[in-house]
Amino acid sequence: MYKSISIFLSLLVYVSGIGQEKPQEQKQINIVYGANFTKDEAKYPGAVIFSKDERQVQFEHQGADLWCDVAIFYQTENRLKAIGNILLKQGDSVQMTSGKIDYEGDIKLAKAWEDVILNNTQMTLKTDTLRFDREKQEAYYQDFGTVVDSANTLTSEIGRYYMETKKYQFLDSVHIDNPDYIMDSEQLDYYTSSKNAYMYGPSTITGKTYKIYCERGFYDTKIESGYGIKNTKINYNNRIIEGDSVYFDKAREFASATNNITVTDTINKGVIRAHYAEVFKAKDSVFATKRAVAINEVEQDSIYIHGDTLMVTGKPEERILRAFRNAKFYKTDLSGKCDSIHSEEKTGITQLIKNPILWNVDNQMTGDSIYLLSNLETEKLDSLKVLNNAFIISLDTISNTGYNQAKGKDLFGKFYDNELKLIDLVKNTEVIYYMYNDDEELIGINKTICSKIRLIMANNDIEDITFYVNPDGDIFPEADLPENSRKLKGFIWRGDERIYSKEDIFDEDDNNIVLPIIRGIDNPIDIDAEEEERRKNEGDPINNIPPSRPKVTKPKKVGAPKKIQ
Repeated sequence: MYKSISIFLSLLVYVSGIGQEKPQEQKQINIVYGANFTKDEAKYPGAVIFSKDERQVQFEHQGADLWCDVAIFYQTENRLKAIGNILLKQGDSVQMTSGKIDYEGDIKLAKAWEDVILNNTQMTLKTDTLRFDREKQEAYYQDFGTVVDSANTLTSEIGRYYMETKKYQFLDSVHIDNPDYIMDSEQLDYYTSSKNAYMYGPSTITGKTYKIYCERGFYDTKIESGYGIKNTKINYNNRIIEGDSVYFDKAREFASATNNITVTDTINKGVIRAHYAEVFKAKDSVFATKRAVAINEVEQDSIYIHGDTLMVTGKPEERILRAFRNAKFYKTDLSGKCDSIHSEEKTGITQLIKNPILWNVDNQMTGDSIYLLSNLETEKLDSLKVLNNAFIISLDTISNTGYNQAKGKDLFGKFYDNELKLIDLVKNTEVIYYMYNDDEELIGINKTICSKIRLIMANNDIEDITFYVNPDGDIFPEADLPENSRKLKGFIWRGDERIYSKEDIFDEDDNNIVLPIIRGIDNPIDIDAEEEERRKNEGDPINNIPPSRPKVTKPKKVGAPKKIQ
C-alpha cells in the first residue's frame, strides 16, 4: 500500500512539474491516459515508463493522438518512445500504425519503424521505417516503400509525402503497377487526389497497345493520357513517334508531337520528319506539317517527298501517302514537283497531280499528268507515264546553248535497275536533236515529225532515236536552221527550278519556320501550381492537351488519282 501511494505521489509531482519546466505549454506532450506507471533510471534515466492495463497508453500533442502498449516519456526533453501496437492519429484524415515510434515534441517529428502503415482517405503507405514531420506535414522513407490508392500500386526506394498538396515525390527505382499498364521511372511526383504523375529522368510506360519513354513528362494515370517533353519516344500502332514534345491519349487513340519530329513506320520502314504531327490509331493515319518530309528507301536509295502537309493513311500493306500543296520529291537520279502527290502502296503507283514536272538526271519531263509505277515484288521503279502534252527536254551538254527536245501526246518510260532506259513518245510526235560525230563536232540538227519516237537511254542521256510510221524531217546544218526554229511549240525550260538535293525540296518558308518554345525543357515548372490549375479545370478535355500543341488547319480532302490510261 505504501508503495502504490509513493508511485501515485511521484506521478502527481511529475505531471505538475510539466507546467513548471515547459513554459511553452502549447508544445508540451500531454498524457491522456497513463495506465501503469514506473521508472527505470538505470535503463531510461530521466524517463517515466507507462504501460497499458485494460486500455492502451494515450498521449496528445497539438492535434495528434498516440496510443501504444508501452511509452517511455522524457518530460524534460518533451519526447517519448512508444512501443507495441502503435496508432498515431492526426485529425480525421491521417493515421499511422507501427511497432515502434520515437517522437520529439519540440519539432513535432516522429520516427516510426517495424511494419509502418500510413493511411489517409485516399491512399495507404507501407514501409519499414518512416519519418513523419508534423511541423512541415511531410512523411518520408529511405528504405523502400509501397503506396496503394484506388488506381495504382506504387513502389520506390525513397519517397516523400507532402500532406498539404497530397503529393508524393518518389526517387530511385520508381514503379507503378496498374491493371492496364506499368510505369518505371528514376523520379516521379504523384498526386493522390488527381492520380497525376510528373516524371523526371528516364521513364517508361508500357501499356497493352503502346510504350512511352521520356526523361521529363506528365501522365494522367486514370485515363492513360499525358505528354513527354524531353527525349520522348512512343511506340504506337507499328509506329515510333519521337519529338521535343509528344502527347498521347489512349481513349481518343491519338498521339501528337511538336518540334523536331520523327515518325517511323516499323513495318514499311518509312520515316516522316516534321515539326508537327498527329497519329490516329483507329484510322491508321499520320498527319504532318511544318517542314514535313516522308523518306522511303528504294533499292538502297532514299526518296524524299515533301509538301506543306503530308498524310499517310491505311493499313501497312495498303498505305497511301498524300503530299498537299507545293509538293516536291528527290531521289539521287529522279526528282520532281507539282501541286500534290498521291502514292499508293497496294498498286505501286505514284501520281504527280497538277502542273507536274519531272527531272530524270538532266532530262526535264512535263505533261498534264505524270505517274511513276513500282514493281510490287521487287519494290524497284518499273515504269513512267506522262499523259497528255508530254514533253521531254535536255540541255545539249556539248554546246551548252541548244536543247534536245521530243514531244507527243503521251510518254511511256521503262526503268531497269531503277535507271530510265527506254522512252516511247506516241501520237503527233516531234523531235529536235543535236547530232555530233566521235570528235564531238556538230553534224547537224535533226528535226523530225512522225507517229512514234523511241529513245534509248544510256548513262541518263539519249544514245539512240528510232522514228516510226512515215517520219518526215531532215538533218539541218546549224547555219540553215534559225534560232526560232530550234524550239518546239510549247517549249519551256525550267532548269532554275530543278531539285539537285534533298535540301532543295524545302523553300524559304520551310527553312525559316519559328518553332514554338516547349515549356519545361530548359526552365523548371511549378508543378504544384500546374496541378492546382489542372484540378480547377478537371473535366475540361481541352485543358488536358499540353500547351505546346499548336492549332493546325487540316487540308481539304483530295480524291484518288485519275485512272491511268
